[in-house]
Amino acid sequence: MNDQEISSDKLSSKVNALLIIDLQEKIIRPIFNKDSIIKNIKKLVNAYQILGENILISEQNPLKLGATIPELLPKNRFKKIEKMEFSLANIQEFLEELKNKKITNLIVCGIETHICIQQTALDCLQKGFEVILVSDAMSSRNRVDHEIALQRMTKSGAILTTTESIIFELCKTADRKEFKEIRNIIMS
Repeated sequence: MNDQEISSDKLSSKVNALLIIDLQEKIIRPIFNKDSIIKNIKKLVNAYQILGENILISEQNPLKLGATIPELLPKNRFKKIEKMEFSLANIQEFLEELKNKKITNLIVCGIETHICIQQTALDCLQKGFEVILVSDAMSSRNRVDHEIALQRMTKSGAILTTTESIIFELCKTADRKEFKEIRNIIMS
């Protein structure tokens, strides 16, 4: 699998949101490579909070599957959307949040790659959003499901990247006052 890098100008003029899909305790237990996924999502959340970017969190059927893992919840403002649908793009509350904040780029992480992430990504691409998949911050129970889903989404127009790459791209410059904090997050 080759990582596709996003050009900086693609993100600079658009409004970004980190979309954290279904990071709930009962769902994550059997996930392949879950410790690495959790570590990378923590880095994304911490960087997003420093950079003041939008964060949206979804929870699949929270009454049965529980809430988002507490250590992955942002400390600052974020929007939480509870759902029964696999695709967030079918949920009016989600679409209204994107419209109200003029969000055009969705930087996606979470679980499971081949179910809720894939359905959300494909539907959002059809609606005209740019979808950036943080490949090392998402997973499925089975590695093959994760890999095939990434291939399907990229063939449909999603862009593949990694945690470190997208954080530095959002930061844009080492001259930025937050850069030292960002670098510390990456190196942790």
